[in-house]
Amino acid sequence: MSVIIPPLIEGDAGSAVRVVIYEDLQCKDCAWLRRKLDDRLIPTFADRVGFEYRDFPLPKHSWARRASVASKHFQRRSTELAIGFRREVLGNLSMITEETLAAWISAFAVRHGQDAEETGCAFEDSAPAAAVESDYQSGIARGIAKTPTVLVEEKRFIENIAIEELIAAIRHRLEKRA
Repeated sequence: MSVIIPPLIEGDAGSAVRVVIYEDLQCKDCAWLRRKLDDRLIPTFADRVGFEYRDFPLPKHSWARRASVASKHFQRRSTELAIGFRREVLGNLSMITEETLAAWISAFAVRHGQDAEETGCAFEDSAPAAAVESDYQSGIARGIAKTPTVLVEEKRFIENIAIEELIAAIRHRLEKRA
């Protein structure tokens, strides 16, 4: 029996208002969006909106899929740990390479009180990899091709996102639900 890993949600997980974010953990545009999430979106909307992260590792990125699998592994420990991992990966893109990723993941695990050896074994566990593939396939089914892609109900924001337009779409969605 496989273990189901639910969607990773930051903010109000019970909110009917969801912002779905398809991201690649090796993507510079996703790193930019992460900074905007931390600086503006989460502080403004986290008490009323669920920000749902979906992994969409692009084939052109050599280590994005493994980073996504590690994120799913950390998510099984806690939502906060997985979000912290994603934040740190996207904040340190210039320091991570295909060759250094495993050591970087182990160091993250140790810094956050996790067993580095157990974390290394996450790549042998089929559940995190299956969860990443499920996210990826859901993106394909929705016509996602680039990252980041942000969905606010029917409205799509792709790659170079105008943050004020995204904020306006979230506010509009909140007003519709009020």
